[in-house]
Formats: sequence, structure tokens, C-alpha cells
Amino acid sequence: MTKSLRTAVVVHESTLPDTTQAERTQMLRAGLLESGFHLVATLAADASLDAQLAQLQPDLIILDSEHQARDALQRVLQATRNLRRPIVVFTNDDDTTHVQHAVAAGVCAYIVADLARQRIRPILDVALARFAHEQALHTALADAQAELHDRKTIDQAKTLLMQRQGLSEQAAYEKLRKTAMDKGLKLGEVARRMLEMAELLV
Repeated sequence: MTKSLRTAVVVHESTLPDTTQAERTQMLRAGLLESGFHLVATLAADASLDAQLAQLQPDLIILDSEHQARDALQRVLQATRNLRRPIVVFTNDDDTTHVQHAVAAGVCAYIVADLARQRIRPILDVALARFAHEQALHTALADAQAELHDRKTIDQAKTLLMQRQGLSEQAAYEKLRKTAMDKGLKLGEVARRMLEMAELLV
């Protein structure tokens, strides 16, 4: 890690005795601090979670749910729908029927086992690497879609110039390119503005 990640731990209401849950929470907290993570808050998986996560803006969210992980996870996913962050789940709940949905929704690691302090760092490192990889894929896909859209827009603008000014395809392209350079704009933006202006003049 190149920086101390701001980490929020969401603890689901547990059926464990208070002392057992306190020990579990303390072990997770200690493992995070030893691994160089900055624990900014321990939150309850309740109705206030949306507002608290929006205020804290953590880099990483950990859900510690001893049982009924599905219910707690749904609340975390709802709270992060507009705040995409790596999410890691630690639970003893062996109901894994919803794990596929959880991973599709953005969960980077789903660990069903007793919580061991020495395992926390490697688990989180893998989860963060997976999140970074998925984000890179999303960005690449968005860039490719934007490039395809720009190409279509540029082709439409070239066709418009060819029809209205009797230019060849190459001359129409050169005119668009020169306009973009003169105005300091991207070629796709110049083409889009030209098409919008043409619609107003119809």
C-alpha cells in the first residue's frame, strides 16, 4: 500500500455474547492497525449507515457480520450505491447462496471463517488489488465507449460538411480538425457542437 487507507468497519448486530463480540471486534481493529490501515470508524449496519459513509468517505469498507450476512450486506451495498468502494466481508455465516450476487455487486472478498489477525493483511491486499483491476477495466470500457461515440459524431459532422459545403471526406475532416485546434477543443466536441448548431438551423 502506498498510503494508509481510511477504513470503516461495519459491524452487524450479533448473537454472540457481548464479551465474545468485543473480542472479535478488537481483533479486527488490531489487525487493521498492525497492517497499516487507518480505522476511521466502527459503524452499525442500521438506517444511519448511508449518511455516515457519505460523511466519512472511507477508502475501504469492511463488513463484520457473525450471522445473517446477507441482510447486513444488502444495507452496505445500498449505502454505497453512489460511492463505489472496495468492500470486504468477514463472517461466520455459512449461507453462501448470495455470494455470487455480492461479488457482482462489488464485494472484493467474502471470507467465511473464524477471524484470524494474521490473515487480515493478505486478504485485504488481494481485495484491494482486485478492486483496482476491476476499476481499470471499467475505465477502459468507458473510454472505449466514449471513443466509439466520438467517432460516430465525427462521421456525422463530416457528412454534414460534405453535403452542405461540397467538401470531400478528407477536406471535411481537415476542417473539423483545424477548428478543434484553433479553439483548443477535442475533435469530438467540435463535431457535437456543429451537429447541435445544424439542428437549430433546420
